[in-house]
Amino acid sequence: MAEFKSKIRTIEWIDTYSKMVDQTKFPETFEYIDIKTGQEMFDAIQTMIVRGAPAIGIAGAHGVVLYAQELAKYNLSLEEFKKELIKKADYLVTSRPTAVNLYWAVEKQKEIIKKSNASVEELIDELKINGKKLEFEDIEINKKIGDYGAMVVPKGATILTHCNAGALATVGYGTALGVVRSAFANDSTIQVFADETRPRQQGARITTLELVMDGIPVTLITDGMCSYFMKKGMIDMVVVGADRIAGNGDSANKIGTYTVAISAKYHNIPFYVAAPLSTIDTSIKTGDEIIIEERSHDEVTTINGKRICAEGVNIINPGFDVTPHELITGIITEKGILKPDYKNSISNLFK
Repeated sequence: MAEFKSKIRTIEWIDTYSKMVDQTKFPETFEYIDIKTGQEMFDAIQTMIVRGAPAIGIAGAHGVVLYAQELAKYNLSLEEFKKELIKKADYLVTSRPTAVNLYWAVEKQKEIIKKSNASVEELIDELKINGKKLEFEDIEINKKIGDYGAMVVPKGATILTHCNAGALATVGYGTALGVVRSAFANDSTIQVFADETRPRQQGARITTLELVMDGIPVTLITDGMCSYFMKKGMIDMVVVGADRIAGNGDSANKIGTYTVAISAKYHNIPFYVAAPLSTIDTSIKTGDEIIIEERSHDEVTTINGKRICAEGVNIINPGFDVTPHELITGIITEKGILKPDYKNSISNLFK
């Protein structure tokens, strides 16, 4: 399998702070921001300066270190320090409720906190080392996802994706776009159709930017156009990411994904979910148990600072929807492609 190297590094721990791409500035500017406190990290996650389930997970791991550095200034005993740090870690998880990777990564840091008998300074170093470890593992995991996914991409395929599950949603390679990158490395005739992804336009602002930067052909369409192009035979497969996958394979992803899956099923087009094992939450049986984040009404009523609808209109703005497992052709992970019955294939994977 040929290797495709993305030009993007989304998030990275630098000595005493977290450096990340500010994704609220796309496409006008591509700039990095330094996050130096725990609260700054909480706000960065909540306001989507950093976004995408795997990247949010790494941000969570970094956030625990930032809180640890702040608490170290108070000369607490080791036990008091650990107790307060776990409280801060639990608070950090509340910044965004749907993406399970945030919880997963913070729990990885909490395991170190609970087990450590080192000094406060040594414990902070352990947390830094683990945060960096999770960073590098994310890139390697995504490359494996990409390589497994590329095996099911037909030659010359046009791949539809929804939202952004690329390098900018991870540390630097991507899940759904990782599949695209790995496929494109072996077949330069691969191309992408990207849904704009209302209301925050992550497909338009971020996915297209990534693919243009990497020289991968991409066509931008609005969310309501996918069925039109499927009927015309212009879409060969769908690959999307996920923020949480239930034990039966039901998958939460950006709002509108469910609609794409229904249309793909009707037109007999394969619909794949690409996600690391850390996105699979075996503690929940079905997608009905996934908490769906309700986001600001301004995301719907306003575009580029201008209101697009009448004052007084009612707004509902769920950030995610859940695609039932029956509509999913396969779940692409770093351990291979899971197939139905997902309850069994997921269970066997975690034995």
